[in-house]
Amino acid sequence: MNGIVFDIGEMLAGLAFFLLAMNLMESSLKQLAGRSFKIFLKKQTTHKARAVVAGAAVTGLLQSSSIANLLVLGMLGSGIMQIEGALALLLGSNLGTTLNSWLLAGIGFEYSIIKFAFPVAGITGLATAFIDKQQKVYHWLRFLFSLAFLLVSLELIKEGMGEFVQQTDLSFFSNYHSILLVLFGTLLTSIVQSSSATMALALSALHAQAITLPVAMAIVLGAEIGTTLKLFVASAKGSAVKKRAAWGNFIFNTGTVLVIVFLLEPIGRMIHSIIGPGNNLIALVFFQSMVNLVSILLFFPLLKTIARFLQKRFSGEGEGESFIRKIADLQDTDTTLHAVEQETGDFLRMSISFSLEAFDLSATNISFAQPRKAYSKKSLAEKYEQLKNMHGELHNFCLKLQPQLATNAEQEKLGRMIMTIRNTMYASKSIRDALLDIQQMRNSSNDTKYEFYITAQNKITDLYNRILGLLCKNNNENKFEEMLALHQSVTEGYSRALKQLYRESTSGKISEQEISTLINFNRELYTSFKSMLIAVKEYCLTGKESAYFDEQPGFIH
Repeated sequence: MNGIVFDIGEMLAGLAFFLLAMNLMESSLKQLAGRSFKIFLKKQTTHKARAVVAGAAVTGLLQSSSIANLLVLGMLGSGIMQIEGALALLLGSNLGTTLNSWLLAGIGFEYSIIKFAFPVAGITGLATAFIDKQQKVYHWLRFLFSLAFLLVSLELIKEGMGEFVQQTDLSFFSNYHSILLVLFGTLLTSIVQSSSATMALALSALHAQAITLPVAMAIVLGAEIGTTLKLFVASAKGSAVKKRAAWGNFIFNTGTVLVIVFLLEPIGRMIHSIIGPGNNLIALVFFQSMVNLVSILLFFPLLKTIARFLQKRFSGEGEGESFIRKIADLQDTDTTLHAVEQETGDFLRMSISFSLEAFDLSATNISFAQPRKAYSKKSLAEKYEQLKNMHGELHNFCLKLQPQLATNAEQEKLGRMIMTIRNTMYASKSIRDALLDIQQMRNSSNDTKYEFYITAQNKITDLYNRILGLLCKNNNENKFEEMLALHQSVTEGYSRALKQLYRESTSGKISEQEISTLINFNRELYTSFKSMLIAVKEYCLTGKESAYFDEQPGFIH
């Protein structure tokens, strides 16, 4: 009994190391995949056939479909890649990931390379401790370390599986229907989040003669479905176009599995006739490659149809990611300007929510329009990305709308909305740039730094509660006076904080480096507040009031 527990533990440790090595490899390659690589991917997607080949080649070289797929999602989200080209890349990527399986079957099981893997892992692992993390060689060393570590982990899985099957009869797997085995493979891959890990386990079990080739083939089919979960997770909180890519990948893999699962026996006989009956490892990898080739043959001619279907299925309106789609065809400039104004108001509130959350403050009292409800559930980084996307969308739309406006009043109103949008983004950017300082102050053991953080929290709470009150007002009563009071409060608060910091610097309570950090942070906070005041001024006040406000003493654009 103890022996079985030890063998299972060795297998699980090998699996854990395998997943760790894969994650390390992916993070290293992400750092090495620079601008030229992304431009290469972008160029290939202009032609579907080239995109399939590029997807296969890139994934094969990177040894990871996750990196290629996540890059595709990022480029889709930024609008520099179209859905049809992205789907073609994903088709090729599924084929490219089988190269990893060929290496495992051809080298990992056929040769004892553990004696070479250990020195490579040791040398590269130690070298990373002495090299600057910003240098490219550091990431190359991490990649080589992860590759060696991958082979070490495979040896652990192999040994654990070999000992385990000597004490345990796994022949019962052959009694299960292939559909159940496919579901098992899907579940296993969904848990470990890696089809390569599932393949390594299947190859190890096959190598130890614990399972038959048809059983391994069914499990690998399940892995093809289970691996699609990663894209669903990556796109869950993303834009509609990312969801289209995730569903496209699911359609490719699931559709192919449904076609092949009922033909496993004749396919197995065909592979045996090609490979020979004595090489089950190569036969299994050949089967995996064949599955993905069949997927390309099945779905490549249907890419345009699938892209159209997905675009109808995920229009993006539920997320409110594009109000332009709803008003772009309207010729009524009053209606269009009103829509821009409403969207700009939401943009202001979204920016305020981001800034409050950066200081660990609740933003539950902020009311968004219905399409923006999901925004409040996003992480801080996701909120900032959505702010950037929305800023670009609003700004571009306003510039296109400008020539269509006939009256000076309309031009002036749109100009003020553009100013609001621009300065709202400035306010968010200043907070984004200060996030590292905010984190340091929040966790600081130095009382002066921590008290400065608490003071900043109180300032931002007071300012944004008052601004939210202004945004909720339906009339202009007292708005000008309140804006003046806000401006005075912000400028006086900045001066007071600066004087306090100068006093603290002479007291010896904080170091020269820390005082520099606090002074720079105080400036970023003031810049954010000032930008937000300009944004709210343009949004809430009339044209004359806004111009008069600009001439107030101490007001800086």
